[in-house]
Amino acid sequence: MGLEDGNSENARSWARFLATCLVGGVVVAVGVGFGVSLLGSQERHGLQLPLGFPWRRKKNRPVRVYMDGCFDMMHYGHCNALRQARALGDQLVVGVVSDAEIIVNKGPPVTPLDERMIMVNAVKWVDEVIPDAPYAITEEFMKKLFDEYNIDYIIHGDDPCVLPDGTDAYALAKKAGRYKQIKRTEGVSSTDIVGRMLLCVRERSVSENQHHSSLQRQFSHGHSQKFEDGGSGSGTRVSHFLPTSRRIVQFSNGKGPQSDARIVYIDGAFDLFHAGHVEILRIARELGDFLLVGIHTDQTVSAHRGAHRPIMNLHERSLSVLACRHVDEVIIGAPWEISKDVITTFNISLVVHGTVAENNNFQKEQGNPYEVPISMGIFKVLDSPLDITTSTIIRRIVSNHEAYQIRNEKKAASEKKYYEGKSYVSGD
Repeated sequence: MGLEDGNSENARSWARFLATCLVGGVVVAVGVGFGVSLLGSQERHGLQLPLGFPWRRKKNRPVRVYMDGCFDMMHYGHCNALRQARALGDQLVVGVVSDAEIIVNKGPPVTPLDERMIMVNAVKWVDEVIPDAPYAITEEFMKKLFDEYNIDYIIHGDDPCVLPDGTDAYALAKKAGRYKQIKRTEGVSSTDIVGRMLLCVRERSVSENQHHSSLQRQFSHGHSQKFEDGGSGSGTRVSHFLPTSRRIVQFSNGKGPQSDARIVYIDGAFDLFHAGHVEILRIARELGDFLLVGIHTDQTVSAHRGAHRPIMNLHERSLSVLACRHVDEVIIGAPWEISKDVITTFNISLVVHGTVAENNNFQKEQGNPYEVPISMGIFKVLDSPLDITTSTIIRRIVSNHEAYQIRNEKKAASEKKYYEGKSYVSGD
């Protein structure tokens, strides 16, 4: 039986039910009450309202919205999408697509499901997470969302989410009238970040010295090396991000510490914000009442980790950290050395550092950045739960770069097929 036939049968069932309730005009109020109730709960009486019938949510309960995604190499664009989705309801449920589904539809993920789950659970606008969500919203899964998870609306960005056959992954949700759209965050994507990494690694291998100064300019201004050298400009751009004060305010908690709060401080680059970062921040937050995170400047990161770093610029890294539920406040452009003045100004009670980091030889080096907190007896080294660093993520990309190139080509082909299948009416 086709969809239209099923809708007609549902409509006939609905009409028969109301007729039974309203025999001879008796208990009209009860009949109307049942009608309103059915609009809010289609399955209550074993009936399914046709897709064209106006749906009405139950009153006196939170509006629950659902958003799904791969959330591979999660970045501030993902976080901003979740922030916008949460603003459309009272509770945000997030589906994280399984590794197997990503492989079939896009190619191999950079970060496995367990790491992606840690990342999504840590975003402060997320209330609930569903693991192993399907890539496409099927009729069966949509029914599960509505009936078991009490989802009112399904949310996605205004960029197309296309299946390998060129069809819209959210077509059913749109047809059901339970779909809402948010704006995509411009200037960043997982594909773009992969390109940044490959570009930086490639240029580093050509000549470390030749690009020492020019790479840093790329991070600040967003130009590819071809563009800098007067070439075609068709190379991978390094950063398209234009920071605004409004975006920072949107991500900020907007609350300072209480006068008697125990303030814990942790600093770092937090480049390519990953599950290892999230877990060490979680442990640090448990040691006090307020977690202050210092984020080093692009210049500081380059000076200590090489001209090819950071992959993400200062403001991009700041937004990713601000979106983490374990973080209360950040210092954008924190100093490398933690001075007595910094400790006093921010009333810091404890300074911490993880055992897993890009550089853990700080105590052996001249000019130990933690010398002051160590001398004050307020420094503590924390056991990092995960053995993941930014270099770990970069190695995954580089070792599998051919697979990711194919993945990007598959995505482009699917989107092309999607647009070819749509007709547009031009108008200004």
